[in-house]
Amino acid sequence: MQIAVTFRHMETSDAVRTYIEEKLSRVKKYIDEPIDAQVVLSVQKKIHHRAEVTMVAKGLTMKSSEETADMYSAIDLMVDKIERQLKKYKEKLKQHKSSNADSRQLNKSVLVASSVDEGAAEPEIVRSHSFFIKPMSVEEAVMQMDLLDKNFLVFTDDRSAEMNVVYRRNDGNYGLIVPQDS
Repeated sequence: MQIAVTFRHMETSDAVRTYIEEKLSRVKKYIDEPIDAQVVLSVQKKIHHRAEVTMVAKGLTMKSSEETADMYSAIDLMVDKIERQLKKYKEKLKQHKSSNADSRQLNKSVLVASSVDEGAAEPEIVRSHSFFIKPMSVEEAVMQMDLLDKNFLVFTDDRSAEMNVVYRRNDGNYGLIVPQDS
């Protein structure tokens, strides 16, 4: 497991770094693949201790963050939350058969609003990101969206091989956008 720890507004501590490595080693039992973890520890106003982690493993990305009055308890709560997410994910994977279909690559671009509003010939791209989309069921896409704590997720349906979008509605339910040929 690769763990990168960043300290913000606090002194770098080998004891805290070792504590994080020990705690995060517990999640290895849920995923066999190599795991990359980015941990950010920060202190605000000397009383708000925040621990955040982003873990990437086997095409799965999980995020967790907790804030308490003590850094060690924030780390404990953060790791517990990640562990619950992984348990839930592993249980759902047991219920679904996995597809061996190839993943697709998706490019995401962020445009400057003024370049679109003013009717410019070419919209100005602020940021571009490319990532692979793994074929999955709708249920697995909803679970992945929840793990990432996002409002929508673009995915390839494992049955139809079509690109779909699942999103969280304002009423708390989920919506699904499926393309149709006209």
